[in-house]
Amino acid sequence: MHSTLVSDQDRNTDFHALHVPIYAPLIWLRDGWLDMRRNWGASLGYGALIVALGWILLAVCGTHPYFIAAAISGFLLVGPLMSAGFCEMSRRYSLGEPASFDDSLEGFARNAPALFKFGVILAICAAAWFLISALLLGTVFHMGAPSMPDTLYSGFLDSTNRLQVLAYLAVGGVLATAVFMVSVVAIPLIVERKASAGEAMRASVNAVFRNMPAMILWSGLILALTIIGFAPLLVGLVIIVPLLGHATWCAYLGMIHQSPSIVRVKIPYQESAEGFRRDADDSSNPNEIREGHLTKVRKLTPQLR
Repeated sequence: MHSTLVSDQDRNTDFHALHVPIYAPLIWLRDGWLDMRRNWGASLGYGALIVALGWILLAVCGTHPYFIAAAISGFLLVGPLMSAGFCEMSRRYSLGEPASFDDSLEGFARNAPALFKFGVILAICAAAWFLISALLLGTVFHMGAPSMPDTLYSGFLDSTNRLQVLAYLAVGGVLATAVFMVSVVAIPLIVERKASAGEAMRASVNAVFRNMPAMILWSGLILALTIIGFAPLLVGLVIIVPLLGHATWCAYLGMIHQSPSIVRVKIPYQESAEGFRRDADDSSNPNEIREGHLTKVRKLTPQLR
């Protein structure tokens, strides 16, 4: 893992998608794991909040498979919005700065209008899935919502055939695929590059089409890890959500062209972390710590202006 220095002054709108090898998602997961390790408390804190939200959804919507499927789909659709906090943490790590849970909240404020618009779009997609699910339940399955005993011992699966169930799941799959395409690098672009919601979504779609093999693997990994996280009463999401959130930042760095005005310098992770800790011990002023770290980097890279 390497640290990366990023100038916060960059506002370039060149969001050209770069080609990455098919195995790139594995590297993103590795780097995301290393970012998560930098502050277990902050990262896992987000994961715990997500799990609590999931428990509430299942408690409210757990009386029927239709509601469970719709709740899970809605949960997955709006999930990308939560990665803003993880992206802010990884962005700070790439500057050689520490990041606490409170610091991560700035990710939601750095470009709040665009983030809000993107969140509204995801919420509309989630609501659309609920409405489509209700339409399928009433017009195709011809059934209402039974009680919990009916759900457990009869009802939904007994009154539908395999084709109906597959058709029901396919609708959610198509919608989830569309959301994946417009959100794969959207949040990092909004947080770091101050992109509008439209620019971020277009850049995401371009990145997907430019890297279709890698994106198929990436989406499969996200699905597999999410299923693993859901399995033990959602508890696995405490780790899976932060891992995917930090990996989203790594995917952005790999697939989106970085402006020349953004100076990215690779420094060995261990050296960067230890150097920052030494600086922190010598000074209590955050600005002095950051400037000292940047000075060391400039000395290592005199060829950069």
